[in-house]
This record gives sequence, structure tokens and C-alpha cells, in this order.
Amino acid sequence: MTNGTVVGLAICLQMLAEEGDEVIILTPPWLAYRRMVHLTGAVPVGVPVDTNTFEMDIEAIASAITQKTRVIIVNSPHNPTGKIFSATTLERLAAILTEASVRYGKPIYLISDETFCRIVFDNQACPSPTQFYPFSFLVYGYSKTLMAPGQRIGYVALPSTMPNREQIRRIIALLQASAFGWCYPSVLMQYALGDLEQLNLNIEHLQKKRDWIVKALRDMGYKLRTPDGTFFLLVRSPWQDDCSFAKLLASHDLFVFPGTPQEIPGYFRISLTASEDMLYRSLPKFQAAMEYAVANSHEL
Repeated sequence: MTNGTVVGLAICLQMLAEEGDEVIILTPPWLAYRRMVHLTGAVPVGVPVDTNTFEMDIEAIASAITQKTRVIIVNSPHNPTGKIFSATTLERLAAILTEASVRYGKPIYLISDETFCRIVFDNQACPSPTQFYPFSFLVYGYSKTLMAPGQRIGYVALPSTMPNREQIRRIIALLQASAFGWCYPSVLMQYALGDLEQLNLNIEHLQKKRDWIVKALRDMGYKLRTPDGTFFLLVRSPWQDDCSFAKLLASHDLFVFPGTPQEIPGYFRISLTASEDMLYRSLPKFQAAMEYAVANSHEL
């Protein structure tokens, strides 16, 4: 058990990577991945997803693997694109990791960040990479699933196929107690875990909001893909300078996350966790911002 996903990721990276190693991350990445890798002394190596489909680029990952590669981080549904990586894709990934591990004489570990694995739409399956590759760590936290970011509890899980499984579990416990400053979730939260597992996010309601806002934005002229999961919408900015467009939206009291800080310039991100009333009130403002952006595109 850990204090949420962030601590689980940090423990795994601290255990697996060291000075001079390389850690592959899919870009656009979750914001903290690069910083967490740097703290180990390793070097983050970004591999972009396909810009049209947001699918994992297996060939690009294979090309990025070197003798220094020690870890790859995968999160599905992917934040910020909302893409679920299929079993076929994960099987292909496992095959290239297995081949590279044999070639270089040491395992390349996979860290599966499954923060959003229970927030999926359209009754889709969301397979875990740990099903296909033995050298895997599953990292999960409850705060996103329960919409309770202040309650920090999660876990690191190892597949039964992981070699030296018990030894690794002892190392994780040692890191929690020493290097990370007794970093365990509160006893109260641990006792509540059985009850937390029985709670479910209202996916049907969230999906209804997703479908409503996606259609409304498309009708206004915005371009976006319908996400498979997470509670984000990644929208293409009418201006290539997404930060300028985010400022324009802010002038209408709409606050979005521009894509440039997330390594996906030309986009911005909306959260569907807003209430229906907030989303309803936002639509005329998105319309006004789009009309202004189109009329004043020559200013950029």
C-alpha cells in the first residue's frame, strides 16, 4: 500500500533506475514523469504517440530502446489523450521489450500507471500491460476513481510472473520506510479499503457529459477526438499558440489547461468533473471565444 499513485511511481523509479539509465515515457506525458525520472539520475526519453490516433507507436519505441534503457512507463487510459491501448498493442509492446531484454542481457522493466483504469467509456475493456509482460509493476491510486484527491491511498502490485517477486516486495517496503520517510497511507484509510473497493464512479453520468460536450464543441467548430477514458477532453486550439487561446478563454472566465506545458502544443484540456451547470454556462463562452479566434486569426 502507498500514499497514492505518485508515491508508488516514485518508489518504482527509485528502485529500478539510476544515474545514466534511460526511462522511456510516452509523450504527451503526465506532467510529473520527467521530474520523477530526473530525481533518480536517469534520463527521460520521450516517444510521441501517433498524432492522428493517439495510438502507441510501437516501432518508435523499439527504435528508442538502447543498452541504457531500464524502464518504460505506460499509462492507459492515457493522460492527457484519453486513449486506451488495446491488448494487441500491449502484446506487441511486450514482444519488443522481451526481445530487447534478451539482446542486452538485462530486463527492461515496465511501470503501468493505471490511475484511470476504472474510468472507461462505452463498456470498453482496459487491459493491463502486466497481463502480457512479466517484468511489470502495476501502480494504482483511488483518488481519481473516487473523485477524492485529498484521500491518498493506492498500491504497487506485482504479477505472479515477476521473477524475484518477494525480494522486490521487501525492497519496496524498505524504500517506503527509509528513503521516502515512512511513506505509508493512514491506518484509517487502510481499514476503509474494503469499503472503498465497493464504491463506483457514476460512469454513465460522466459519459453523458462527455458526449454532450464533445458534440457541442464540434458544432461550434472545435476539433477533438472522443476519449476512451479519463475525465478529460483534449481539444485542438483554433490558434496554434494554445497559451494565447487559453488566455482568451480566461478573459471569458473559462479556465483550461493549455497543451504546451503538457508537451502537446496546439491543444488545450478541459475537465469533465465540472458540474452540469458549470458546463452549460461555459458553452456560450466557448462559442464567443471561437468566433473571436476565427475573426482575429490574423493577429497571431
